Amino acid sequence: MSEPANLIPPGAPELATPVPSPCVSLCKMDADRLYCMGCMRTIPEIIAWSNADDDYKRGVWAEIRRREQLINFDDE
Repeated sequence: MSEPANLIPPGAPELATPVPSPCVSLCKMDADRLYCMGCMRTIPEIIAWSNADDDYKRGVWAEIRRREQLINFDDE
């Protein structure tokens, strides 16, 4: 059963059901080709997304939140 929109905290799309994509239509890989500079996903995560279940997607969102704290793309 999906959560009513008003129960999802702002800035926490990973709590919604279905889990929304983190894509922001800025599809550009970093210099090392590890992460998309728009959504911070890896290529394998991007490829798997459309067929993945919500548990997988929430795991990717957790990784994105971790990466947001560790990765700085300002130099690219």
